[in-house]
Amino acid sequence: MKGLIEFENVTKRFGDAAVLNGMSFSVEKGEIFVLVGPSGTGKSVTLKHIVGLLEPDSGTVEVATDRIGYLFQSGALLAWMTVWDNVALPLRETTRLSEAEIAAKVDAALEAVGLSDDGEKYPAEISGGMQKRAGLARSIVCDAELILYDEPTSGLDPVTSLAINRLIVRLNRTRGITSVVVTHDLAAALSFADRLLLICAGKAVFCGAPHDFLVSENEMVRSFVAAMKGETE
Repeated sequence: MKGLIEFENVTKRFGDAAVLNGMSFSVEKGEIFVLVGPSGTGKSVTLKHIVGLLEPDSGTVEVATDRIGYLFQSGALLAWMTVWDNVALPLRETTRLSEAEIAAKVDAALEAVGLSDDGEKYPAEISGGMQKRAGLARSIVCDAELILYDEPTSGLDPVTSLAINRLIVRLNRTRGITSVVVTHDLAAALSFADRLLLICAGKAVFCGAPHDFLVSENEMVRSFVAAMKGETE
């Protein structure tokens, strides 16, 4: 196995629909790998295969770590718990650490995402961007080696989206976290991805660096870039 993640000829059907149709790619340890493509082409389904929520009908998925964090679109915080307790929850449920050890890890995770002063607030008392950051703190508190981001800036304003994207990069650079990001924001993806994977109709049609993506002669890539430019003009 070469990469941290390896997909080889993966297919997945839901009823009559083939959502993944011979998907193959690899993700190297320590990189920011971004999945882009039209809606409904299998990006989120790909993430669910990586984390083990789904299994392929055929083909293979290999992931060389079990220390995986998953940031859902909503942040998925428990409304009746404070931000601090939300972040502490996986440590309390899956480890035998003392409360003092848990406190140290939670405080460090909150500091890493810029929420040191917000731990005693409840999810309803913080903004959508802060909820995403709290969800991210919960992902890293167990020392995740790999974090999967499902539309991390969905529903956020441009300033907050930029802050979340910069946070993804900072955690990647300072903690060596491998990041797999699903996003519809092509401009942002091009600005921070090490490599992009364009998925169309459940297949990987391009995988490479941002510059190579922009100058690609692949018709599907050119059409996708043109469509994204049209949406922002």
